[in-house]
Amino acid sequence: MSDDFASKSVPEHLVRGAVGFGALVGSVALIPVAGLFSVLLLPVGLIALRGCPTCWAIGLMQILSRGRLQRSCADGQCTLTVGETHRVTS
Repeated sequence: MSDDFASKSVPEHLVRGAVGFGALVGSVALIPVAGLFSVLLLPVGLIALRGCPTCWAIGLMQILSRGRLQRSCADGQCTLTVGETHRVTS
């Protein structure tokens, strides 16, 4: 299993977030209209968010920074550097 929370693309990730958060909010907001049947939206929201809203947010940060930061570790010390393709030159 990978520790990568991101989707393959930003639009895919944003759609997952819209569906997930929409279903979570809808499950509570629709209780006066649909009664307890609206609670059936909870699993839809959790599946779209892959289990947790925080993980979705971490995935969004990962997908936005993918390739921009590189971690390198040597002699027990790790550093973050700007990736070669995104280096700012002056």
